[in-house]
Amino acid sequence: MLTDGREVRSSVVSSQIALHAVHGGVVPELAARAHLEGLATVVDAALAPVPGGWDAIDAIAVTRGPGLAGCLIVGTMYATTAAMARGLPIVGVSHLAGHVYSAWLADPELEPPYLALLVSGGHTECVLLREHGIAERLAATRDDAAGEAFDKVARLLGLEYPGGPAIQRVASGGDPSRFPLPRTRLDGAFSFSGLKTAVRYMVRDLGPEALTASGVPRDRQVVADLAASFQAVAVDQLVTGLVAAADRTGATTVAVVGGVAANRALREAVTARFSGLRVVVPPFDLCTDNAAMIAAAGWQRLRVHGPDAPGFDVDPSLAECA
Repeated sequence: MLTDGREVRSSVVSSQIALHAVHGGVVPELAARAHLEGLATVVDAALAPVPGGWDAIDAIAVTRGPGLAGCLIVGTMYATTAAMARGLPIVGVSHLAGHVYSAWLADPELEPPYLALLVSGGHTECVLLREHGIAERLAATRDDAAGEAFDKVARLLGLEYPGGPAIQRVASGGDPSRFPLPRTRLDGAFSFSGLKTAVRYMVRDLGPEALTASGVPRDRQVVADLAASFQAVAVDQLVTGLVAAADRTGATTVAVVGGVAANRALREAVTARFSGLRVVVPPFDLCTDNAAMIAAAGWQRLRVHGPDAPGFDVDPSLAECA
């Protein structure tokens, strides 16, 4: 819950990591069912510390896309029902806009225009928020998102899900120069499928005697060095793409948002590379998916565009960034 779009009054997150970890990734049907089972409890917990509870709410924001259709339907149906029952305005918000606005939420002095590198499990793109309500996508991945690549490489190395934190942990003890991996360069785009495939071939070429029965490296130092090599190249590609977008736009403020923004190597690399500019990286709890960022984006959307008519459709492929 936010006040004036920027003051976080209450924020509750229900994680599904443990639910999906045993499957090595998100299972859509399980995710939707968990949303359905837990949503009311989470909303009650978020309202509990707010004097007046529902009576203190002036408007509702809900994610309408992009994302898993089942989860989006559960959320929008709940939010629409609550809005109609209490006579409140409602806005359907882009999940991507939420991440872009997580930087605006994290830094009380930040205002558009600013350039955001949005890096998550499903998305990797550079977005220029020109002004509230107007955003331009400058670059996007042509295949895997960076977070997806982290998850897939972690699986190749026998590490747990989610892959980002696992790779970061073991990479801290690895040599990032041991395994030469390709650095893909695309004009106005990102690509991580070649990097992921290169790691797969590196693992295969270690030979059967160096692999376990499940096909992952036996030697923990090899795992650490592969993780470090992959992370270094992935971060380099992200920073290079952000530099190109900054040069193209003349941006003086850059932000790194999304789940992968929690990666320490990426945060440090962006801060170092853009030392002459204003750099905003939200705290960890605003990097991963959260309702506060959706509320922030929703507050601005309501202010600029007004409320949506109840009953709007979800859009699993929604590409809006503001």
